[in-house]
Amino acid sequence: MKSRTTEIMPIVWIVIFTTFFLVIAGRFLYIQVSGEVSGVSIQELADEKRTNHYSIPASRGTIYDRNGMALAQEHVVYRLYAIVDESHTTNPLHPKHVKDVDKTAKKLAPILEMEESEIAERLNDGINNERFQVEFGSNARELNQEQKEEIEALELPGINFMEEPIRFYPNGKFASHTIGLTDKQDDQIIGINGVEGLMNDLLTGVNGSISYQRDKFNMKLLDPKEVINEPDNGDDVYLTLDQKIQTLVEDALSEVEEEYDPDRMTAVVMNAKTGEILALSNRPSYNPNSIGEVENWYNDVIATPFEPGSTMKVFTLASAIEEGVWNPDEKFKSGTYKAGDRTIGDHNGRRGWGKISYLEGIQRSSNVGAAKLAYEKIGPERFLDYLQAFDFDQKTGIDLPGEVAGEILYNWESEKVTTAFGQGTTTTPIQLMKAATTITNEGKMLKPYIIDKTVDHDTNEVIVENKPEVVGEPISSETAKKTLEVLETVITSENGTGHNIYNLNDYTVAGKTGTANFVDPETGKYKTGRNSYTFSFLGMAPAEDPELIMYVSVKEPNLDVTESGSAPVSFVFKNVMENSLRYLNIEPDKDATEPIEVVEIPEWEGKQTDSYLNKLKDLGVEPIVIGDGEKIKKVNMQPGTKITARQTVMVATDNMKMPDLTGWSFRDVLSLREFLDLDLEWMGNGYVKKQSIEKGSSLNEKDYLMVELEEPDVPEDQENASDESDDEATEEE
Repeated sequence: MKSRTTEIMPIVWIVIFTTFFLVIAGRFLYIQVSGEVSGVSIQELADEKRTNHYSIPASRGTIYDRNGMALAQEHVVYRLYAIVDESHTTNPLHPKHVKDVDKTAKKLAPILEMEESEIAERLNDGINNERFQVEFGSNARELNQEQKEEIEALELPGINFMEEPIRFYPNGKFASHTIGLTDKQDDQIIGINGVEGLMNDLLTGVNGSISYQRDKFNMKLLDPKEVINEPDNGDDVYLTLDQKIQTLVEDALSEVEEEYDPDRMTAVVMNAKTGEILALSNRPSYNPNSIGEVENWYNDVIATPFEPGSTMKVFTLASAIEEGVWNPDEKFKSGTYKAGDRTIGDHNGRRGWGKISYLEGIQRSSNVGAAKLAYEKIGPERFLDYLQAFDFDQKTGIDLPGEVAGEILYNWESEKVTTAFGQGTTTTPIQLMKAATTITNEGKMLKPYIIDKTVDHDTNEVIVENKPEVVGEPISSETAKKTLEVLETVITSENGTGHNIYNLNDYTVAGKTGTANFVDPETGKYKTGRNSYTFSFLGMAPAEDPELIMYVSVKEPNLDVTESGSAPVSFVFKNVMENSLRYLNIEPDKDATEPIEVVEIPEWEGKQTDSYLNKLKDLGVEPIVIGDGEKIKKVNMQPGTKITARQTVMVATDNMKMPDLTGWSFRDVLSLREFLDLDLEWMGNGYVKKQSIEKGSSLNEKDYLMVELEEPDVPEDQENASDESDDEATEEE
């Protein structure tokens, strides 16, 4: 029996081993023939293991003003990282990893503003945990070109940079609520509000990719089988905003903010014939390049309804004229008016001015006059029809996110009366502007818009272009003309609340002042006190045929005892409106008290420097000269361009040298950048303190320039921007 078992077992083992051998050999043969393992191609797996795949980021589209000035664009910064894996070094004479941790930490610390110990700890941690590379946190991200070059000059082994895009706003605190903000999510820039948010899908591109085969040392093979899929860049958005007019608004609001420290301010400028928004700004605002503590995220011009006060009388007046019940010479008793169980009064302590004409009532901004026009002459139900025809009960449809419509408060008899002079009922500034287009556009109401067109980034072809859109016709052309004539007397008549306050030097103005109560959120009642109003002005110029409409409001300014609420409002309006009309070459319609001479830029191509500069000086122009060459290379304005002596003219010679930028405004630095296509970076705000290219050094187009800015000291005796008093105030009992 034992002998038989001994004979059988070897046979069994032979069969078992033979079976295993055949299975394994068959498996190898199958793999060799098919080239697959578990349905996965061995060749493809090998190729994948030795192939590098990288994403090619698509550029986010640029947001421009109407003239092609970049307002939001992609900007390249750098992220620093360190390779700590020794295997990355193939030649000991040329190390590609960090060899000396302490030396590397010591050299990097002052540039990254980090402690040496923290840098060394990160490097050692990477080495000890056998990582390939390490990073250094937020201090080593978003490095600028100057920092990158400073680190590269140290020639530290293993220290490398990665380019990464960020969203950059060249003008800083400039139309920030309108342009909007972005956030980085999964290494992609995403718009979160404003135009950035509204047009995010169009601005966002589609990333491309690149792949190639490499060896075990991560080096590209001689035949890398490289595959490149080009990215599809985001498209561009052109706004109706005009950078120069927007800058006028920003500068004026900043001065008022510094002088009067108001709680809120809004300002908006519109083309009276098209509905295009040329400028729009709010205070408080913020710098989107360096977001800190933001006091107000809302675009108040479109998103914060409030009781407009007497600017609403513009539309009460227009309704009365259209209805045929306006008699400018008819008299009424001013002072007080009974509205249901309430008595409303005029703004001069309810004293009124005795019996006055309705024309004088509009000029003096009489609440009683407006109430009688709406309630007795037009009738409350018919007046409601006009309010709705002016679209005060709905959004304007402006192409910005977050718009909130005001509310027509019209339930009680007293509300039907107070609405006539802008109390109770609420509106937004953009609703007032939309309604005002009926006055400036022969009765036709225009939809306001801020996106001019969208353009393919790569082909420059226009995708969509917006056009003016008439959305209603609540009054006739004749009514619009008569309304303008009456509103002009608010400025020209000695009785007018805008007399000698909103006058311009070169242009006539039609408009209406406003002083409105607002509810104190702590008490739920109207806030009281001399400064506790929203002071405003709705103005159109030139008066006979307006080209621009502007609305300004200033809430709770800190006024001196001798000042009225019109002081900060008129400062903004007069500075912006006068200069905007001049900039747009609108023909003045009255004799200027201070004539401004306009000259033409002479031909400059091929001209000798000395003779050309003398010609400019003879015209009263003091140019900024860049260099000391004998011939003119370029000028920042084309020959024949009409300018005033106040405008900045830059002249580059054929031997360009860097001028002394100390004391230059940031706006002038941006002009220099545009003129010479410089690669500009800056730190701080205000005026130039330091520059990376020394004065007198050789300068070429596209050179890199870094400037450091600082805010100027504000003198204690800063000039007071005040005008004559306007004691208008809306009161209720």
